[in-house]
Amino acid sequence: MKILAIDTSGQTASAAIIEDSRLIGEFSQNDKLTHSQTIMPMVAMLCEQTNTKKEELDYIACAVGPGSFTGLRIGAATAKGLCLGLNKPLLAVPTLDALAYNVFMTNAIVCPIMDARRGQVYACFYEWTDDKLEHLTEYMAQSIEVIINMAQAFERPVLFLGDGVPVHREKLEKNPQFYFAPASCSLQRAASVAALGKKLAEEGKAISGNELELIYLRKSQAEREREERLAQKEEDHV
Repeated sequence: MKILAIDTSGQTASAAIIEDSRLIGEFSQNDKLTHSQTIMPMVAMLCEQTNTKKEELDYIACAVGPGSFTGLRIGAATAKGLCLGLNKPLLAVPTLDALAYNVFMTNAIVCPIMDARRGQVYACFYEWTDDKLEHLTEYMAQSIEVIINMAQAFERPVLFLGDGVPVHREKLEKNPQFYFAPASCSLQRAASVAALGKKLAEEGKAISGNELELIYLRKSQAEREREERLAQKEEDHV
């Protein structure tokens, strides 16, 4: 089974190819270039450097959110285009699941947090049971204060990772039971998307490109601003 995976849901753009349980290649970039500039050249270079013909791929895996609205749409468009162009099935992997999967078989609670702006983060709590990553909560868009209170309630070590960590690290460091993943596994990795995608494929959960749905936990900034303008207009007419 050969899977091409992409993740453009956060600051990092990442692409990877796995074959069965072997990582063939992975490229990741976190230098503030737009994902529309990086992801397709990254996929092309990855295939070239690993001598992989796109026709040889069995599945396309994609991180489907939550995350950056623009990044998610770029990733979705790229994945759909590859699936439809190559006539391949798609594996839709939640971003927070893939982030948590960067950290394997720890005794700590795992909490990926992604910066959602306005003092909020996208987050979810997990724990490893044997070799299975289990959800302890649903996906959330919450203030960092709410996430800290939830983490403290576990009364266990909690390992934080994701691009929300540097934004809120000063608040998180106040608790001695909070720990932070190293740079090597703290941000999105397409290899983790591919590994979880492989599990979905084995469970018969592949979909067509046209069935892809993104996970949005709140409205986009443009939608919020439009609603605020409409509300202001209504107040002005009162």
